[in-house]
Amino acid sequence: MLAAIRIRARITDRSPLLSRSGQWIGALLTAAAFAAGAAWADQEPRLVTPNDATSGTLLLKSSTPGKYVQAPALLTDVQIDISGPIARTRVTQRFENTTDGWVEGVYVFPLPDESAVDTLRMQIGDRFIEGMIEERQKAKAIYEQAKAEGRKTALLEQERPNLFTNSVANIGPGETIIVQIEYQETVHLADDTFSLRFPMVVAPRYMPEPQVLTASLGDEGWAVVDPVPDRERIAPPVLNPQTGDTNPLTLNVSLDAGFPVGKLESTYHAMDTDWSGASAATLTLSAGSVPANRDFELTWTPKASKAPSAALFTETVDGEPYYLLMVTPPVAAQSAPPPPREITFIIDTSGSMGGESIRQARQSLALAIARLKPEDRFNVIEFNSVTTALFDHPRDATQANLARATRWVSNLEATGGTEMLPALREALADHRNAGGRLRQVVFLTDGAIGNEQQLFETISQYRKDARIFTVGIGSAPNSFFMSRAAELGQGSYTYIGDIGEVATRMGALFTRLESPAITNLAATWPDGTAVEAWPSPLPDVYSGETLVIAAHAATRDGLVWVSGINGDQPWKVGLPLKQAADRAGISKLWARKKIASLELDRARADTLPDIIDDQILGTALAHHLVSRLTSLVAVDVTPSRPDGADLDSAQVPLNLPAGWDFGKVFGHDGLRSDMPLIPVDALAVRKPDPQGANAPMQVERGVPLPNTGTFSDLKLLAGIILVLMAFMLKLVFRRIRHHAA
Repeated sequence: MLAAIRIRARITDRSPLLSRSGQWIGALLTAAAFAAGAAWADQEPRLVTPNDATSGTLLLKSSTPGKYVQAPALLTDVQIDISGPIARTRVTQRFENTTDGWVEGVYVFPLPDESAVDTLRMQIGDRFIEGMIEERQKAKAIYEQAKAEGRKTALLEQERPNLFTNSVANIGPGETIIVQIEYQETVHLADDTFSLRFPMVVAPRYMPEPQVLTASLGDEGWAVVDPVPDRERIAPPVLNPQTGDTNPLTLNVSLDAGFPVGKLESTYHAMDTDWSGASAATLTLSAGSVPANRDFELTWTPKASKAPSAALFTETVDGEPYYLLMVTPPVAAQSAPPPPREITFIIDTSGSMGGESIRQARQSLALAIARLKPEDRFNVIEFNSVTTALFDHPRDATQANLARATRWVSNLEATGGTEMLPALREALADHRNAGGRLRQVVFLTDGAIGNEQQLFETISQYRKDARIFTVGIGSAPNSFFMSRAAELGQGSYTYIGDIGEVATRMGALFTRLESPAITNLAATWPDGTAVEAWPSPLPDVYSGETLVIAAHAATRDGLVWVSGINGDQPWKVGLPLKQAADRAGISKLWARKKIASLELDRARADTLPDIIDDQILGTALAHHLVSRLTSLVAVDVTPSRPDGADLDSAQVPLNLPAGWDFGKVFGHDGLRSDMPLIPVDALAVRKPDPQGANAPMQVERGVPLPNTGTFSDLKLLAGIILVLMAFMLKLVFRRIRHHAA
């Protein structure tokens, strides 16, 4: 339209005789411009208003005021196959492009922190494209090139051992791209109960602000250190639960326990169970599908009174034997009355703990305080945006102090940020008047932070002789942080996902706190055997816990001995290698445990980081595993997005974990109340639509509107406009010649 106005102005200025002709041209070109606008409208993706959405979705701002582009929808199917101590899981993600343009879907999702992820498969029609393992930067480059060339491609990257990003590019208008991920893990055994968890949702994470450090750096004199350098990658948009849930998930479990099962339970989801024998069953969600907003947990116990105390499994790969040992030591003997303790309780009262989580944490802490003995000393530290201690130093567990602590805990509320670091440093402070007491730290939190590495380094630096026990609270705790913090702190990890579990699971924790651990654990292989076993060194084991060792040993004969100190008495058990049961996947689990142990060494700063990284990279590539340094990438050989068609990128939104209070986390205006506002070029600033509870989340960032396949309609329209212009110009010059004559 502007072009038409300019043409009209120039002709009008040159001669009054041309005014009417110029007006005709302008009118025709204006009409053509409007027609072009209509053609462009046909090329735009389907635009919606917030009230058009019938379920939770992510809307990206378009260039049309009040109109939005829908992000890809996601459907997930989970199949878990459990055979004895090993579980193999296949996660199928269906990315649906509901727009009329070409999009890239980006989905941040959790997996178990001990999972060995080794398979990425992309389905296009009837074809399956297998992913290949590459060094992370190389895989990213392959993906970006394929994306730019219009080929369908998928990239699976690890952000944390329990947090992954799946990117799928060039999903056509109305298309569905299917991506399958497979991994395996060992089931958990404690207190004669086997269990397996499948995390369904990534909880919003608090990320401390970058720190400005003064240093001698030449002319600069200062440096900015970001404790969460990948903050943009681990902060997906989150839907307000009032808009409705998204990301429906179906889940099936095939269980072959290897022994008669006495009790089989799904802790948080109703399941239909079909038994095919005393030791085998198939389980399916009773509701068919559920919103991905709460971790799934399955537990089973043997029909006999006790689970096996020792088991040995093996797999041969390329002629080399790999072993998996599972040993449950006897209850540690008390050779003398337990020593008095100095115990510090840390409770997370940040906004993410609002709702059900803070009630679970308060009740758990009240039970722990009530179990203290007169000879113990204790303190309670709460943290959110600030750290507050009940006492200035640990006090005797007198009735007056216990009553004061109980009242203080009962009044705690969840609000503010998750500044965990100062609270941890305060709890680990070296109290020189401990008087020979056993120092313990009990940490109650959901672990919803992004600066895990900073916390690990703090534990390694300041722990000294204190033992750290973590208690994961809520429907979707950060198991990676919780388990690694406990391992670095030579303690244990307990999970509480429901208020009804507080008494039982805290009781199990008290048993660990009040009992000695089996220490100085070691595995001894036949003489002359070359062996590489992980974890290394072996951790202490508490009452009811199971020690899991993965080994690559060049022998199939003799005994492997596991030994330790039980109380003040030696303990030892031997396992004959020839009797090891065959199980697929042992080599992958060995490689995953090796990588996890190397990452812990990196946190402890025991070895130069570059040397450790070389070992991690070599292990991941050799065993085809996703790690911090490797990714899986799949690329279709055939381009699908036409030249000239734009490609938009959108993160798939996540549900808020069940039991979380949206207002406590994001504030009533939709901005996260416990997260500092750091300007980043990402979909990080989110506001709920003020028009009503049925509106979806909006993202405060405009995106260019994508085009569909070709520009044929526009080219045809342009040709018509040029023909009209030529005709009108011919008419104008004919009138000029006629006037001149």
